Amino acid sequence: MSDYGTRLLSKGMQGADVEELQIRLAGFRGTLPDGDFGPGTELQVTKFQIDVMGKGAASGIADSSTFKAIDVFADKFPFDFSQLKCSCGKCDGFGQGKFKGKYLGNQKTEAFHLYEYPGIHRMLLWAVRAAYFYMPEHRFSFSSGYRCSVDNQKHRRNTTNHCGKAVDLDVALKRGETKQDDASKCREIRGRLVELSNAQIGWTARNRKSLEPDNIAPTWVHYDVRSYDEKYLADQYFCKDLDALNARVPILF
Repeated sequence: MSDYGTRLLSKGMQGADVEELQIRLAGFRGTLPDGDFGPGTELQVTKFQIDVMGKGAASGIADSSTFKAIDVFADKFPFDFSQLKCSCGKCDGFGQGKFKGKYLGNQKTEAFHLYEYPGIHRMLLWAVRAAYFYMPEHRFSFSSGYRCSVDNQKHRRNTTNHCGKAVDLDVALKRGETKQDDASKCREIRGRLVELSNAQIGWTARNRKSLEPDNIAPTWVHYDVRSYDEKYLADQYFCKDLDALNARVPILF
């Protein structure tokens, strides 16, 4: 992303700066961080310009005002990374980088990949920011972030999603609301994320952000990127703090 913020970006362009733009707009319809500014990226920019910037006639072109608005958007929705850290007491909060290329049993799919990724996937966290933006009527918090192999063993889990590929969101209840109300809110939130952020419920489609269905996560919203191809789960896409997530750079044009 060394050249992010140094040039106007529009349909047909390619590069690491396009990839960074795709990451930051992951919650606005969403596409893959492939560095190719196609129709999907144009839609991301257009949605951001209309919904966040309030433009009546959006260009779909990422100009300097769009880059600056993305920075303002990030500042409006910061994260406390202490809420995302693993609580095992053995790792630094984001695993120990163990088990790369090793899988649970004989199933060599990402759902069973034991690798402790170096942080939380940046696209996932930028997508969560969009959820906060689109649903201000809800008060969200993280109920679960990183869970390394030590923590999994301690709690007798064998799932690997939370080794950097997933977060769980909790929705605050108002006085008098019940568990049924909680389940209803979470169901509605999932539906809106499918609509607004190009997410899917379940993991059928490749390269889509995923939400656990309500029979697995009835009263929380589990959001993950485990359906991404391996190249979109490279170490470079993960972060351990707010500075790395925001990757703030000066806008030079």
